[in-house]
Amino acid sequence: MQQPMTLRERTRLLAAGGLSETASRDWAHALADFTLPPPGQGGGPKGGDLKGGGSKGGGLKGGDLEADAARVRPIFAAGWKLLGRLPLRSRRSAAEKRAGAAIVTDMADLCWRFCRTHRRALYDRLTANMTRAVRVDHLAWQAAELWPGLLPSRREVEQESARMQKDKDGREINQGMFIGQMLSDRETGTHLVLSNLRPLEEALERTREFQKKGVIQLKTVRVEARGQTGYLYFSQPRTLNAEDNETIDDQELGTDLVLLHPGLRMGVLRGDPVQHPKYKGRRIFSAGLNLTKLYHGKLPFLFYLRHDLGWLHKIYRGLTGPDEVPGEPETTLEKPWIAVVDGFAIGGGCQLLLVVDYVIAESGAYFNLPARKEGIIPGCANLRLPRFMGERMARQAIMFDKTFYVDSPEAAALINEVHPREALDEAVERVCANALDSGMVSASGNRKAIRVQTEPLDRFREYMATNAREQAFCHLSEQLSHNLEKHWKAKERKL
Repeated sequence: MQQPMTLRERTRLLAAGGLSETASRDWAHALADFTLPPPGQGGGPKGGDLKGGGSKGGGLKGGDLEADAARVRPIFAAGWKLLGRLPLRSRRSAAEKRAGAAIVTDMADLCWRFCRTHRRALYDRLTANMTRAVRVDHLAWQAAELWPGLLPSRREVEQESARMQKDKDGREINQGMFIGQMLSDRETGTHLVLSNLRPLEEALERTREFQKKGVIQLKTVRVEARGQTGYLYFSQPRTLNAEDNETIDDQELGTDLVLLHPGLRMGVLRGDPVQHPKYKGRRIFSAGLNLTKLYHGKLPFLFYLRHDLGWLHKIYRGLTGPDEVPGEPETTLEKPWIAVVDGFAIGGGCQLLLVVDYVIAESGAYFNLPARKEGIIPGCANLRLPRFMGERMARQAIMFDKTFYVDSPEAAALINEVHPREALDEAVERVCANALDSGMVSASGNRKAIRVQTEPLDRFREYMATNAREQAFCHLSEQLSHNLEKHWKAKERKL
């Protein structure tokens, strides 16, 4: 949060960064003059053909969406124009950095306030009054098309991806402000969460192919059906099965295929053998986020939201259909999952252990959440890890970089079985056979019953509203690139 500034203070700060005093003053005046009705006041949204959008379901009342969008558009345009006159972020002086940071923060705050006032009208317009299920990334792109300037367009994000992460100015932060507000309202937020649990169209189209062939080879994932068990293998051998914006598509598609296959009763997650000289030929579960791609600016902010609202949430909660009704008992299509930790489960790999039902690990393996060294929020680990290990241990893991070896007593909170490497295959088969012997009706029912008290949908929605806002600032922070250079030696690594 930026300290409030007067008109004179803001103008002086921008001018001290080498920006035109006249342009700085004009923009500061425009920013100060743009007012919105306070929460709960105003005449109600009048955006296009929407009727009564701001007063339903606890949404905040506001003024005319389209009129306010037209008024705010030149303010965003002028702000980005000012920012474009500064050198690349990594080459700025201290005064230039302060000026740039102030502009980005002011525009994020403006986006936050605008979306808070009009969030129901915005969401109704984008989802045809909540009759369409729109995924989180599509929601952001469509909003950018309908209200230019409010959020970055695909083209603007693609152009910025040509820059190193340390030189990005933060256009994607407004995506976090927008999604954070959509999730903050119970009705729109619940609709958005459930929309991201719908099966992918490609999965629906390829389910019959999977049933017929028994195996689907994707670019970064392999899915196999063996008996009544579906196996999803991570196949990024060059990067120790790390995650990036390409793997997330395949991982979610593979998960959907296992869940939709009528002959499969459970799923297994495991890493394929890798090529790294240190581990060549060995299976590795997951090295977490591809930090090299992140450092080079090739990991967009929307990756985080797709990861947590889509793929991981489907493993945890299953798939929804068009008849899912918020507030009623969940009717999701779900199956129990086993994770097999060969080598290590770092970052996103560790987050997977928090959503599966059973974990089998190789003796000597470890898991951790190096969020402190990266400068980001580790997905939903902040929500889930405390209930497994207690809040004190969770804080140590997330904020103080504690590593847990699977053979240690502390790791027993997450790891069910530990075996030598050569015994893992047999252990997986035994655990699957034992689970399948009891039938899957009770497994699905018990999963739903456990979630009622551990993570009801509304708690997840509230968490993700905070996550969307805070992760956006983390992802585009100067500290993130500094951390990657210090702890990851990112300058020495190539794509």
